Amino acid sequence: MKKRVRFAPSPTGFLHVGSAKIALINYLFASKSGGDFVLRIEDTDIERSKQEYEESILESLDWLGLEYDEGPDKKGNFGPYRQSKRLEIYEKYIKKLIETGAAYPCFCSEEELKKEKEKCVEKGEAPKYSGKCRKISDQKRREKLKKGDDYVIRMKVDDEGEIKFEDMIRGEVVFDKKEIGDFVLAKNKKKPLYNLACAIDDHEMKMSHVIRGEDHISNTPKQILIQKALGFDQVKYGHLPLILASDKSKLSKRHGAVAVSEYKKQGFLPEALVNFLVLLGWSPGDDREFFTIEELKKEFSIDRCKKSGAVFNKKKLEYINSLHIKEARPERLAKLLVTYLIQEDLLNPKQSLEEYPPAMGAKGLKTSYKTKDGRDFSFDQIIGIAKEHQDRIKTLPEITEVADYFFETIEADFSLLQWKDMTEDEVADCIDKSINILSDIKTWDKKQVSKSLLEKANEYGDRGRFLWPLRAALTGRKNSAGPFEVAYLLGRGEAIKRLKQAKEIL
Repeated sequence: MKKRVRFAPSPTGFLHVGSAKIALINYLFASKSGGDFVLRIEDTDIERSKQEYEESILESLDWLGLEYDEGPDKKGNFGPYRQSKRLEIYEKYIKKLIETGAAYPCFCSEEELKKEKEKCVEKGEAPKYSGKCRKISDQKRREKLKKGDDYVIRMKVDDEGEIKFEDMIRGEVVFDKKEIGDFVLAKNKKKPLYNLACAIDDHEMKMSHVIRGEDHISNTPKQILIQKALGFDQVKYGHLPLILASDKSKLSKRHGAVAVSEYKKQGFLPEALVNFLVLLGWSPGDDREFFTIEELKKEFSIDRCKKSGAVFNKKKLEYINSLHIKEARPERLAKLLVTYLIQEDLLNPKQSLEEYPPAMGAKGLKTSYKTKDGRDFSFDQIIGIAKEHQDRIKTLPEITEVADYFFETIEADFSLLQWKDMTEDEVADCIDKSINILSDIKTWDKKQVSKSLLEKANEYGDRGRFLWPLRAALTGRKNSAGPFEVAYLLGRGEAIKRLKQAKEIL
């Protein structure tokens, strides 16, 4: 039988990184087995569900590369894929549960239920419903329904026996029925609650496995009871540990950003976030930390998922992100970096970004920008900057800190231009020689610029006596990309202009 799994978020908020991890594990499980990965939107909470949240969930899954086979925006044989569109299906099954005696209407008021709960607490027992309305006569039940008394639908649960299931991650899990009680299935005959809708949808959509967070483990025995009462086949369950904050509590907003969209804004690559999240609860069986999504699809195995929760460590995420930045194609990276350079006003587009020709793998693009100090700057130059800084940044916005000197006017005083004990005349001589070399280069390419400058640097016993003043004059910094690369990427005119400005300062 083909394996089918689902990711079933509620559109009551943006996609949480914990939920993204659940989606990722389901996606990998389906991919590894050649099964189906289904997206189901559980939007029966009308008051809290919002269209903007659903759109954000879809966008985040798309950004992460977690492509589902069926969903609200994709054709499938088991739709609709929004619970709000499936109410007639639930009504049919609620009617069946009542007719077979597996469920019944409960007319108890909130006040009565509150008192029952308080009595259980006083006795030191787990709060559960007494089953009071289970015992009323059929005639009295009909009278109450006819009068229009408020009611909910409850599941009949015997006190005797156990509910057992084999969890794919935790092994055998056992629940005592007497701890469950007659739980609420629906607000009325047309409005199911989570457990009922979930059990029905998993059956109707032919789910073979349900992989979700451990916070749902208490729902599993209730859903198994519903499956048995309706004659459904029982699905196989797996409950993943939650992502923890540094204090070992459940990760939440009070610990900082938790939405996938926030990490996108902060300059993390989707493949890096995927890589990081999968390691929060899964082990490859060795000490490897770097994985592409294609590698994960081949390597993943559900039996390597851990039982205990892992701590969300942003420093580790930054480290993994830096590994993926190093491996990214410079053309793609440049396209991503442009956004942050524009945000910091280091670059201004000469035409709208949507009108630019594709960057991926393109050569000699005519697309150009204006720098903060008014110079024309090409996309090819940005590709070069991306390439030279791939091993210098952990997140994309850091490019605005490590490479800002490419885009704005800089100044370098003598103390910065000077290498060790060099005199002003020696510094000025190095700058003059650099100007002459750059002026004489016939073909302006990276290889020729590097060769010409290196030949001169080798004439010095200490290369730093030539290269340090050159770097400082071009960047105004002690630390930067190499002076050959900077000179080439700035272009002949701007490089010579900065060298002359440094000499004027001397």
